[in-house]
Amino acid sequence: MATRKSSLKIIPLGGLGEIGKNITAFEYGNSIIVVDCGLAFPEDEMLGIDLVIPDVSYLKKNVEKIKGIILTHGHEDHIGALPYVLKEISVPIYGTRLTIGLVENKLKEHNMLKSIERHCVSAGDTIELGPFKVELIRINHSIADSVALAIHTPLGIIIHSGDFKVDYHPINGEPIDLQRFAVLGSRGVLALLSDSTNAERKGYNMSERTVGNVFEDIFSEAVHHRIMVATFASNVDRVQQIINAAYKYKRKVVFIGRSMINVVKTAAELGYLDIPRNTLIELSEINKYNDEELVVIMTGSQGEPMAALSRIASSELRQLELKPGDKIILSASPIPGNEKTISKVINELFRKGADVIYEDAHVSGHAFQEELKLLYSLVKPKYFIPVHGEYRHLKHHAELVMNLGMPKENIFILSNGDVLEFTKNTCKITGTVPSGQILVDGLGVGDVGNIVLRDRKHLSQDGLLVVVITLDRESNKVIAGPDIISRGFVYVRESENLMDEARNVVKNSLTECEDKQITEWAQMKSIIKDTLKEFLWQKTKRSPMILPIIVEV
Repeated sequence: MATRKSSLKIIPLGGLGEIGKNITAFEYGNSIIVVDCGLAFPEDEMLGIDLVIPDVSYLKKNVEKIKGIILTHGHEDHIGALPYVLKEISVPIYGTRLTIGLVENKLKEHNMLKSIERHCVSAGDTIELGPFKVELIRINHSIADSVALAIHTPLGIIIHSGDFKVDYHPINGEPIDLQRFAVLGSRGVLALLSDSTNAERKGYNMSERTVGNVFEDIFSEAVHHRIMVATFASNVDRVQQIINAAYKYKRKVVFIGRSMINVVKTAAELGYLDIPRNTLIELSEINKYNDEELVVIMTGSQGEPMAALSRIASSELRQLELKPGDKIILSASPIPGNEKTISKVINELFRKGADVIYEDAHVSGHAFQEELKLLYSLVKPKYFIPVHGEYRHLKHHAELVMNLGMPKENIFILSNGDVLEFTKNTCKITGTVPSGQILVDGLGVGDVGNIVLRDRKHLSQDGLLVVVITLDRESNKVIAGPDIISRGFVYVRESENLMDEARNVVKNSLTECEDKQITEWAQMKSIIKDTLKEFLWQKTKRSPMILPIIVEV
């Protein structure tokens, strides 16, 4: 038998060494299954970029092998890239009811609802896909209907934890099925892929219910003020607790933000959100009620400039004007990298007279160290692969299980694109496949790369100079110009001397070209750019982007 057929490969294409963009391929023989398909939010230097999705060129190349995509839960970092990826590889998707409901919202927006095969499954179900039997195990997370996966393969059981925490008294559904993990552990587990997001945090995570108590305390104190809460739209359990507190204190609830309204509608229709009758009102009705009768639930907990909270802070949301004394609760912890943006929004809200609560109104959806140890101890895997987190999170998680007795050589801290290959007796990294990030800007997917980003950065830092020259077609002599247009470099009216000198520098370059009988436009542009760049650096210690334009008449 060929060795290729008797080996099992785990290929992470995203989610390692980063927060978000989670996607992993499992390959055995001629079959591939994919777990999750998420996006990441752009970093500060990704100017103008809306979303970052994984590079799935390996999956495109092997599309005939793919049996399906299995989703662990409905957060953006696990389902957000689906509409883009499914355009490239149209394969069936499997997920729990709420997850599929949220995916259908996305597919509808992209006009893909009819073309994509979808399957609703539940915790406890097993899906057969080629040589893989994928068992869904109930877990807790900050969104209902989350599952871990036990992937039964011809070489053994692989457990993928998904995003999880141990909540013994969750808001929605039952506690994590620790018993099932223990049963699988007693049978022998080949490898465990486990969530590392909170691997640095000691102790146990708090139950989601503790946030409900915080909300009740705040609501009981803010008897004369309007209350606004910003949280992740997909944190359905959190939204439920805000609604519960609002109902208890006889307040009406308003939702703001497209994603918030979409998720709430889907969750309520599917029975994951219980909204008492006559509690919801429209934003347009807000002026009919006194401040103490209102709760506003909105998006924007990460300081996103277009989300509701930022627009309220900058007075851009016409229907809702901030008032001094408004109580604003940020019920989410900052995603790494967003701290500055969030801080700006908080300062602006305080400046407008609001009372902002940005601590103690959130619990994480990810396991702390003691919960990670618990899962590892129940599963007792032969090999361990920390997933979902920046490199430091993966490293801490690896050290955590090493302290529990796992041999160092059986722990693999992988990078995106690594191929981890199992045979009957071995496990090692045997190669890499293309991985990385595809940038989404407006409707363009992948058409903005490093060179375009570099240009954007250059423009944003030093501005642009356009040099326009008109040449005679016959004699190649300059008949007009050079004209210089400045954008974001200097204010022309206050820098006339500099502009005159720059024109002379360009004229001298053109004379040099004439003397050397240079008529090639590319060469002429290159000489103009080089001499002007040198001159401007000497004068201003700045290097704007220089764009020479030659016109023939």
